[in-house]
Amino acid sequence: MKEEEIKNTEETLEESFAEETEVEGAAADETEAEGADVEETEEEEKDPLTAAQAEIEELKTQILYKTAEFDNYRKRTLKEKAELILNGGEKAVSTILPVIDDMERAIENGAKTDDPDVLREGMELIYNKMMKALEGLGVKKIDTENADFDTDVHEAVAMVPGMGDDKKGKVIDCLQAGYQLNDKVIRHAKVAVGQ
Repeated sequence: MKEEEIKNTEETLEESFAEETEVEGAAADETEAEGADVEETEEEEKDPLTAAQAEIEELKTQILYKTAEFDNYRKRTLKEKAELILNGGEKAVSTILPVIDDMERAIENGAKTDDPDVLREGMELIYNKMMKALEGLGVKKIDTENADFDTDVHEAVAMVPGMGDDKKGKVIDCLQAGYQLNDKVIRHAKVAVGQ
C-alpha cells in the first residue's frame, strides 16, 4: 500500500511539476511577448519614417510611369494628327476623281463634234455630278436668290441705289457663289445689295 501511495505521490508531484513548468513556460512566453511588444513599439516608432520613405519611393515610381505613359500618348496623338493633315483630303479627292474622268471623256468627245448644244449638255451633266459629289462631302451652296442680306454668309461688294423699298436690304445679284461645309462658311457669297 505504501508503494501505491508513493507512486501516487510521485505522479502528483510529476503533474504539479509539469504544471509549474507549463506556468513558467507561459510566464516566459508572456515575458518574451512583452519584450517583443517593447521591440515592436520601438520599431513602430522608427517604422513611420521607413514607411514614409517606402511610400515616397512608390509615388516616385508611379510618377515615372504616368510621365512615360503621357509622353507616349502625346507622341501617338502628334503622329495621328500628322497623318490626318497629310491624308485628310483623301475622301474628298476620291469623291472628285470620277468627275475628272467625266471631264476627260468630255474633252475627248468634244473634239469629235462641232455641236455646241452637245458640249453644253455634257458640261451641265459634269457640273451636276460635281455638285452631288460635294453635297456628299457636306458642302452646299449658299442661297442668295431673293434672300435678305446676312453678313454671316454674304459679302456685299456693291450697293445698288433706287431699287425701291421692297428691295432695300435684299440681295439683288450674286457675283460669286458662296459655300458652306457642314454649316461652316468656307467662302462668303459676293453679292450686290439693294439700297
